Amino acid sequence: MARIHRTEEPALLPRARHEHLLRQLELHGSVVAAEVAQDLGVSQVTIRRDITELDAAGLLARVHGGALAAPAATTPPRAARTLVGIVIPSTTSYFPEVIRGMEAAALTHRMRLALAVSHYRPDLERSRVQRLLDLGAKGLVVSPTIRGEDVEEVARWIETLPVPVVMLERRVEETLQVRRLDSARTDHIYGIGLALEHLARGGHRAVGLAVFDRTPTAPWLHTGYPVALTRLGIDAGPVVSLPKGEEDPGGLMRTLAAFLRACLAAEVRAAVVHTDFHAARLVEVAHEIGLTVPEDFAIVAYDDELAAHADVPLTAITSPRRELGQEALRLLADRIQPHPERPRSPYQVQLLPRLTVRESTSPAP
Repeated sequence: MARIHRTEEPALLPRARHEHLLRQLELHGSVVAAEVAQDLGVSQVTIRRDITELDAAGLLARVHGGALAAPAATTPPRAARTLVGIVIPSTTSYFPEVIRGMEAAALTHRMRLALAVSHYRPDLERSRVQRLLDLGAKGLVVSPTIRGEDVEEVARWIETLPVPVVMLERRVEETLQVRRLDSARTDHIYGIGLALEHLARGGHRAVGLAVFDRTPTAPWLHTGYPVALTRLGIDAGPVVSLPKGEEDPGGLMRTLAAFLRACLAAEVRAAVVHTDFHAARLVEVAHEIGLTVPEDFAIVAYDDELAAHADVPLTAITSPRRELGQEALRLLADRIQPHPERPRSPYQVQLLPRLTVRESTSPAP
């Protein structure tokens, strides 16, 4: 079984890049070279060179910074050959960027995506999967609901599916059955260690932890927290489980205020807070009781969707969501169209998150 850490997608072949450019022009009428380069994980120089070649062939019109659809270009890109199903629990927050990564990879692998949403309901999840199979999906990327479920039973269900399956952003250590499947996920144990290391380098000798426990990410953070503390030689601070907050905003603010006061009483002046929504609320609580972030209290948010827009822009652990989507679809393509002479063992791919430093951390007071 191979375990791979990837931080970026290999460069695409010229033909795949050209097909992507022409497809985007068909859909939108214009493209921006910088955006295409980011989508495909290549340099802007490479995309500008591709645009020049396609312009010379009369397939598009090159303009400053990008390209326009050529009026005479009437031949559409070839239709995708393979339908694949994507089952995710939500289309908000975390997953849209993952899906955009899959969209970019689908063009390369000549796939068409069919998206289904389970809303964290196992019964709906299974009916959505069956619907995709009935539509003719040749493979599935599934992010199954495991909170409150028997993981062994979930694994047995996935193994009964008649097409290749890639597990997305789910922990697989609990069962040997799931370990036989390909999977792609973020290494959140590495991520919590990265956050604590940043605070330790700033001089903090103790760090608290506040976690929204109703997420698949939470167990990894709780697992990685004591390991990283020991490795770094720093002390644990108060640890608290946070409510979601949307149903009872007042309850969330009270929980955060109690956590902050517990940190201050223990002379802890830094915390890692999951999610960035909760971290932004902690900044508000700190200001309400007269503290300044980061001078009096430093905060690293875990997740980086809203972190840049907090009252104090938050230093955050940023998951490689787009790359995760690309990698999951690449794994599925390998299973759908295997090389007959090179059968391979299951791949469990872990992508490393990165630290994005903003204004909510500074050296310890």
